[in-house]
Amino acid sequence: MALRDTVRPLLGAALGLGLAGALLLPRLPAFAEEAPRRLPEAVTRSAEAPGPHVAVFAGGCFWGVQGVFQHVRGVSSAVSGYAGGTRADADYRAVSGGGTGHAEAVKVTYDPALIRYDELLRIFFSVALDPTQVDRQGPDSGSQYRSALFPRDDAQAGVAQAYIAQLDAAKAYARPIATRIEPGAAFYPAEAYHQDFMALHPGHPYITVNDAPKLEALRTLFPERTAPQPVLVNRPPA
Repeated sequence: MALRDTVRPLLGAALGLGLAGALLLPRLPAFAEEAPRRLPEAVTRSAEAPGPHVAVFAGGCFWGVQGVFQHVRGVSSAVSGYAGGTRADADYRAVSGGGTGHAEAVKVTYDPALIRYDELLRIFFSVALDPTQVDRQGPDSGSQYRSALFPRDDAQAGVAQAYIAQLDAAKAYARPIATRIEPGAAFYPAEAYHQDFMALHPGHPYITVNDAPKLEALRTLFPERTAPQPVLVNRPPA
């Protein structure tokens, strides 16, 4: 289970704070995290046909990754879900156990006339995660929180491999990038209560500590790429 689901309530109980108090505890960093940065553009650029395209990204808890991509210009949809395992186990309780092979992931639908796949990769690595962490992200640990890309075709896989190699060669981070490339994985949408979580619960303690800084980094580092309003999965009626 994620630290956000287990460790804080236990710590809160030990300190006599109760569940509500536990949720207000700051996360306890056990390691240094790489700070967001505006990474260089990809040398190998995507050549994509007109029309909507799909890309799948995993970078720890899907709440924050979805929240970032929902604010990227050219993205028409960002859906939280599970990739890397089977349909039978694609639910939050099973995936949180860490044994299903899934990663919490986000399926992004985008218009390459407005933003290409290599440009989405640049934003992902710049602000959505620390790609040097192995089987964890921030306070959450386990293979379900791994950093991974799930290319939809050979072209996406090639662009992703080239960009990771470019960043490693440039020593963009102090440690090698640990992001895995896992082609051919199916994507399964997560439960409705996980969708639009950052947009609907901006004051949630987990969001304010772990995910709101990612969105602020997007706005600061890529103002030209930031949409003022998120593209929601559950759009309100007109």
